[in-house]
Amino acid sequence: MTFSLLTKPRRQNKQDKQKLITEVLCRFEQQNPAPHCELYYESPFQLLVSVVLSAQTTDKMVNRCMEPLYKKGFCPETVLNLKEDGLYQFIKSIGLAKTKSRHIYRLTQILVASYAGGVPQARAALEALPGVGRKTASVVLGELFQEPTLAIDTHVFRVTKRLGLHNATTPAAAEKTLLPWIPQRYLPRAHHWFVLHGRHVCKASKPLCGKCLLNTICPSLASP
Repeated sequence: MTFSLLTKPRRQNKQDKQKLITEVLCRFEQQNPAPHCELYYESPFQLLVSVVLSAQTTDKMVNRCMEPLYKKGFCPETVLNLKEDGLYQFIKSIGLAKTKSRHIYRLTQILVASYAGGVPQARAALEALPGVGRKTASVVLGELFQEPTLAIDTHVFRVTKRLGLHNATTPAAAEKTLLPWIPQRYLPRAHHWFVLHGRHVCKASKPLCGKCLLNTICPSLASP
């Protein structure tokens, strides 16, 4: 069977939209009940560093650079000893490496001075750190503390838009629209499901609709 994407998903009323999101999440859960972050980390600090590094690059690239360091016990003291220039040497193949090395060095100084080197659980405290925006904070809060967050990255934004769950133009607006539709019991797992689906199936340029577990209900697919 040949699948083709519509320019815009078919319109749905509120009842149909709620039925759709419930079915989507149910199918994701059946396929992968315990999704997890694809970033490699062995401590909360390492996760925070990797999420900061992952902006505008791939998890695979971050893992390639950082996993060897993490396995050697990478911690706040490591960053303070390396300083910006030393850290840069390990991450220079990652996009925006100069800026990211500066952010990580400065946020490490703050964590050591204010949180004994730990990662704070409060969103405001996280977002006050250099290089940490709302998406990064949401990933950390969901992954480390299982808070009911939905971090909107490019994959989440694209997949949920193709499902007709929002027509927002910014991640912040998409998050505001999406959260009321998602039952609490699926958070924060829904973030991982949408990310993994967007990364491996519902790709930006060549989505694998023929292999998609949602192809019988997706409102962006043209009727055969």
